[in-house]
Amino acid sequence: MINLQIGSVFESLIDWLTNNLDFIFDGLRTGILFIIEGIESILLLPPAIVLIILIALLAWKVAGKGVSIFSFLGLLLIDSMGLWTETMQSLGLVLTATFIALVIGIPLGIWSSKSDKVNKVMRPILDFMQTMPAFVHLIPAVIFFDLGVVPGAVATIIFSMPPVVRLTGLGIRQVPEDIIEASRSFGATSRQMLFEIQIPLAIPTILAGVNQTIMLALSMVVISAMIGAGGLGEVVLRGITKLEIGVGFEGGIAVVVLAMILDRITQSLGDSKTK
Repeated sequence: MINLQIGSVFESLIDWLTNNLDFIFDGLRTGILFIIEGIESILLLPPAIVLIILIALLAWKVAGKGVSIFSFLGLLLIDSMGLWTETMQSLGLVLTATFIALVIGIPLGIWSSKSDKVNKVMRPILDFMQTMPAFVHLIPAVIFFDLGVVPGAVATIIFSMPPVVRLTGLGIRQVPEDIIEASRSFGATSRQMLFEIQIPLAIPTILAGVNQTIMLALSMVVISAMIGAGGLGEVVLRGITKLEIGVGFEGGIAVVVLAMILDRITQSLGDSKTK
């Protein structure tokens, strides 16, 4: 009977990477930490009530009166529970991971839409990234980046990137062929066709991918707390490990409120583009 030592091979690969490319991981760690700390500083700079009002106004502008009221009351509840700092830490982690996932994922989606070969190669990779249990993503992240918020962000990026890659490629591929032919007949270059026709028409689908990426990133908040990422995940984890039911429930409520606000706002952005 064949005994494939896949785990040993993977472990050897990880050891080689850590021994030979440690300077790259140090640079990435510094860059990601700088972005996270910068976003957290901005979010925690104004008083909580000021940021709550600003988010409520943004929700009113983008998603309407109902979402605005919910955002105001929900964030006010989070502040009254004493979880404002942890919520902003989690939001900073989610925004950083989402930003990096979009910077990498949207170009990959465009590339896959332009090449069937790339799409065939990328599809099983995305399947692997998306179906691998979230806890498993933490293992190489910790090995390469130690404990803390950075490996949490890296694991979140890997876990949350597939939707935006898939939906970006899908949106561009679904642009009607007659529009493509008409643009060619008018002499549009490939660059003009991509940036002035295909991407604008694919924006609603791309924004749906952005929405899913944000939701998956937020779902990693609790899990990433296991490796020291902090934020609301640490509150929930403390409630679990110390059987502090009230603390865990409050942390869970804060995660749900934050998720609903981000979901409604990003969904409304996508809906507005289809009108």
